[in-house]
Amino acid sequence: MAAMTRNTRNNSHGRFPGAFGPEEDDDLPKSKSQRKRDMTELQDLGAELEALAKDRLARVPMPESLSDAVLAARKITSHEGKRRQMQFVGKIMRSLDDDEVAAIRAALEGFKGTSKAETAKMHLMERWRDLLLADDAMLTKFLGEHPGIDVQSVRNIIRNARKEKELGKPPKYYRELFQAIKAALESDDDGDESAASDTPKEPEA
Repeated sequence: MAAMTRNTRNNSHGRFPGAFGPEEDDDLPKSKSQRKRDMTELQDLGAELEALAKDRLARVPMPESLSDAVLAARKITSHEGKRRQMQFVGKIMRSLDDDEVAAIRAALEGFKGTSKAETAKMHLMERWRDLLLADDAMLTKFLGEHPGIDVQSVRNIIRNARKEKELGKPPKYYRELFQAIKAALESDDDGDESAASDTPKEPEA
């Protein structure tokens, strides 16, 4: 009977490992390596803020002390001076609470998403330009998707762009064609969503 009791006690630990161990404490202090990773991450966020365009930096929610420190860093030209100022920026970042850091991170991620969309749209316009210069049939397709443009004007631009390329002249009309495509896409009723999804394909031979 004693042996059975011992077996039962042992089996209960085997079937439910850790069931009788101490509960995990979420408030345990972070390890030295984790603290170092957190500090590096906050320092990197500070560097991203310093590298932002001025208008975007103004839209990031942050305490005035951090904003002043970042703006001061942007004005410093010496390497050592900027390094010390960015260390100060990192120090302020480490003093922020989790909600403040999360707000800054969300703003930066939003800018990255916007940049990706802008890059995709630019590639789409470059793609249309190449197709329009290569094949007259693509103009019909383009007009069907963006009927609000001045047809005759675009025809003239395409013809002049081809001619200047043949003669090796500066790409004046080549650039004008890009601007005409950009205007057509921006005025399209479907907006950026259409521009992002309507990727043109090469016509079948």
